[in-house]
Amino acid sequence: MNLTHLDENQRPKMVDVSDKSNTTRVAVASGTIQMSQDAYDAIVSEKTKKGPVLQTAVIAAIMGTKQTSTLIPMCHPLNLTGINCDIDEIEELPGFKLTVTAKLTGQTGVEMEALTGVSVGLLTIYDMVKAIDKGMIINNVQLESKSGGKSGNFKR
Repeated sequence: MNLTHLDENQRPKMVDVSDKSNTTRVAVASGTIQMSQDAYDAIVSEKTKKGPVLQTAVIAAIMGTKQTSTLIPMCHPLNLTGINCDIDEIEELPGFKLTVTAKLTGQTGVEMEALTGVSVGLLTIYDMVKAIDKGMIINNVQLESKSGGKSGNFKR
């Protein structure tokens, strides 16, 4: 199996995508954060000391999605055309599920951008309520689906 991020001398490289066609590419990723009932209640009732946790997490997820190429060494800087974030309350955990959708028309996919956005958004929730619960667990950060590009579609 050839790894595309290694050159013929086994040195790291960023893949040259200049010969690839521009196609519409969409990736959806998600993850959860589980926490104590006290932390969950504080977030839902917006009674945390650091402000509106879920709104801040959405902004952080968008920022993380946009900054992926500065964090992941072999990712191309991308001209994203859309980022959407959804947070669902999961009372039975208790916790939240964050879903990020990244979209562009370009020569490379946006899976890493969606995954990075989810990770940064969930880490932001952790940061904002760690004074209440340091035992929170971030789980199941995963690609849900992708479309576009030579490798085709994927759906979990």
